[in-house]
Amino acid sequence: MTHTDESAERPDFESLVELYYRPLYQFAFSLTRSESEACDLTQQTFYIWAAKGDQLRDASKVKSWLFTTLHREFLESHRRQTRFPHFELSQVDPELPTIAPARVNQLDSAQVLQALGQIDDVYQAPVALFYLEDYAYKEIAEILRVPIGTVKSRIARGIAQLQKALGGGSAAGPARKPEHE
Repeated sequence: MTHTDESAERPDFESLVELYYRPLYQFAFSLTRSESEACDLTQQTFYIWAAKGDQLRDASKVKSWLFTTLHREFLESHRRQTRFPHFELSQVDPELPTIAPARVNQLDSAQVLQALGQIDDVYQAPVALFYLEDYAYKEIAEILRVPIGTVKSRIARGIAQLQKALGGGSAAGPARKPEHE
């Protein structure tokens, strides 16, 4: 019967938001340094509470549960952002391969994979990890145990070979990745 007593002490959702929104937001802001991200994290925390809060047996631990949940969500979003960074298209335009739009419409994934198999072995892994698996340069360097500059160079050369294999490299010239980052 103690479970019923504890759930009777549990504050309703609106009371919970009223009590903890501000401190959770402040904590989120201290982690993100961004108002919009702090708002998103705080709202996500309350969303998770709405979905799973009834699983908490001890109502006295609501505050710590909320802060722990917010922190876990921050870590997860930070991992996701690190692995899949957001860039404006104008920032990465020089890094994109130059393939004529008409040629893109003619390509399918089987052709691209077949062409990838035609490029030098040393370039296949970095190109595949970067473009097919969405790994960052640093992660690829760790996986292949080579310096990050080598990764960038191999990706650039691999893309140039891939363009030739796809029939678009000779007219447009090889697309090179910038050597900074």
